[in-house]
Amino acid sequence: MNAQIDPNGPKLVSIPSNPVPEGARVGYFTTSDKVRLRYARWLKSEGPQRGTVCLVHGRTEYIEKYFETIADFRRRGFAVATFDWRGQGGSDRLIGDRTVGYVDRFDDYWTDLRSFHAEILLPDCPGPFYLVGHSMGGLASLFAAARDRMMFDRVFLSAPMVGLHGMDESLGRMAAIAETASFVGLGRLPLKRRVDRRPDEAMYPDNPLTSDMLRYKRMVDTVRADDSLYLGSPSFRWLAASMRAMLETRHERFPGEIRIPLLILAAARERIVSTPAIEQLGLRLRTGRHMMIAGARHEMFMENDSVRGQVLAAFDAFITQQSS
Repeated sequence: MNAQIDPNGPKLVSIPSNPVPEGARVGYFTTSDKVRLRYARWLKSEGPQRGTVCLVHGRTEYIEKYFETIADFRRRGFAVATFDWRGQGGSDRLIGDRTVGYVDRFDDYWTDLRSFHAEILLPDCPGPFYLVGHSMGGLASLFAAARDRMMFDRVFLSAPMVGLHGMDESLGRMAAIAETASFVGLGRLPLKRRVDRRPDEAMYPDNPLTSDMLRYKRMVDTVRADDSLYLGSPSFRWLAASMRAMLETRHERFPGEIRIPLLILAAARERIVSTPAIEQLGLRLRTGRHMMIAGARHEMFMENDSVRGQVLAAFDAFITQQSS
């Protein structure tokens, strides 16, 4: 077994507005291709044992960002297990500039998830297993559901990255440009964007992530407490790999490859991923469906109480009540 829980090993950042939920077990595990990833797991805090939620994050995110949501799942009777993808959070960064998002292939995220399932979920967590994925993690979750229907009983996705806002017609062209840049040796260079600056309070009024000021400030304060969590612009190689993965979900065969129950939530006020692409995929699913969350921006788990209430009600109807 490659998992390690070391008292001198990885830590979780705890601040007054975002304390670590009690009972955390934190460690590293090593993927099948020898990348070291930080993970954390918790037992349920209340109610009957319902299994384990495997929570996978979006690009730039990290375990600490989900403490409130982890507590929500634990109160419903679920254990929770989560990890930082390669290249972000407290996991191994892959290139010299640790603030640039990089991955060789989108399939490397499948390697991360499959290794986590084998090294942490199966030996250490109570079944059944439910996969909850946000944004980039939602796209990786779709491929997991298509490739192995035995890993997870149900899949619940928040704003999966199956397209980019305003780029539904140009995604293929942009993928080709990013691939060309990578081919000529520019793959590790960042595509600099204003939205990838370190978050601060001044960015809140026009931010595309959440309408909740306190939860936005909590994200700002967490990164300030440990700047090593920060991840900025995506590299051209990351863009090329991710855009090709998004385009693959549009193939006629893709929805039929998913044979486990799946629920996708789309944000009504989305400005990061493509809501039309989510809706089109949802309509084509055989074992799943999609629904729109009114008033929501991209990060629905970090939204105001009204939006979060809708998201958790959908989770309860789709997973909590089905696990009874």
